[in-house]
Formats: sequence, structure tokens, C-alpha cells
Amino acid sequence: MTLSIKELSVQVQDKTILHNVSMQFEIGKNYCILGKNGSWKSSLAMTVMGHPKYEIKQWDVILDWISIKDMEPNERSKAWIFLAFQHIPEIKWVKLFEFLRSVYDAKHWTTTSFLQFKTKILPLMESLQLDKEFLRRDLNVGFSGGERRKLEILQLKLLQPKYIFLDEIDSGLDVDAFKAVANLIAEANTGENTFIIITHIFTILEYVPINTVYVMQQGNIIKQGTKEIIETIKEKWFEEN
Repeated sequence: MTLSIKELSVQVQDKTILHNVSMQFEIGKNYCILGKNGSWKSSLAMTVMGHPKYEIKQWDVILDWISIKDMEPNERSKAWIFLAFQHIPEIKWVKLFEFLRSVYDAKHWTTTSFLQFKTKILPLMESLQLDKEFLRRDLNVGFSGGERRKLEILQLKLLQPKYIFLDEIDSGLDVDAFKAVANLIAEANTGENTFIIITHIFTILEYVPINTVYVMQQGNIIKQGTKEIIETIKEKWFEEN
């Protein structure tokens, strides 16, 4: 099973930000997309998920031999693709319980009752040490950075996507919260999924084994290779560019 991005070029307000980007992600392997701030790494993930802000000039995205470029964002999610946002939004008036039940039902083409879903979600919350009272609260409203990240991991456990984009997951976390979240991500990493970690720092890469590294600069892939590239970049790349 593979997810392939082929010759992706994207513009925003008539400015081209991604230039003929091609990548391939294979289930059971993990990937890292490195680059300074402003290299359009997050825009790549947003485009793959179907964000309407990004105007696609040319591309194709092949998921297990099927093109997804004409799919709506919700259809891409149902096709086993997941994006953990860099900046997680608050959504008032939407209860966490109903949000989770809605996305679960949509993913599995089913309709669960209140009790059926409660029976399913409570053990997952307990495994993440999340208070069940969170289910009564508005989505992400008033949650700490660490709690928001745990809620995204809760979605991973609930939906079990195959291709998981993690966009700057250290954003908004203190050291202790980051370690807790990073350990949970490491536990969620199995041979049945693949993590695509987008970052400009390196700490998260100590928790998840990386098979292939892509390095981006100004919307281009300038390097590609094995995890040894990470050590080279730590020592030289950010200083040289």
C-alpha cells in the first residue's frame, strides 16, 4: 500500500509555492519532511488533504493505484489519510463526544447510538489518561496544548488511519507535555500505518524510526535520502542555507 504525490505544483493568490514536488509513502515505513519555516511544508500536507486555499496547477496523488485528486476532504479522510494540525482550532458549540461520534460514523458508514459509542470511546480515553468529562466540553475550547495533542492521538486510535501527517506536533507544548505526546505517538506507530512527520526541529525524530527524509526549501525538494541526512542537517544544513 502506497500514497504517491506526483509533480505537485500549487499557488496561493497567484504566487507559486510548491514546485513539481514528488514523494512516495509506503505503509509500515515512516518519513520526515524537514525544512526551515517558510519552506511550505505545512502547505504540502494541507493540499494533500484538500484545503480550498491552495490552487493546484498540476498534480496527481495516487492512493493504492487510485487517484484522489478529485476527492473532497472528507472523502480523503475516509480513504485512510489523517492530518494532525500544527495549530489546532477551537470550535464552540460542538461537543467533543458528538464530534468524535460523527467522524467515527462517517468513516465506518454506520450509525452508533449514544451508549454504543460511549462504550467504544471511554476505554480509549482511559488509555490516554484523558478525563471522561472532556467529552461534555466544546471541541478544544479551553484545552491545554498537551490535551489537544492527546485528543488528536485519541482520533488516531479511534479512526486508525493508514497515512498520518504530523505537522509540527511540538507546537504549543512544554517539555513534559511534548515527551508525553511523543511517547504516545511512538506507541501508535505500527506496521499497519505510516507517519509523515513535518518539522524544522529534530526532537520528535528520536521517538519514531525514520526510513526516508525529504528536505524542502522554498517549495522545492532539495534533498532526499535515509535518516543519516538528519545528522548532516543538524550539523550543517541550517547554517549553510
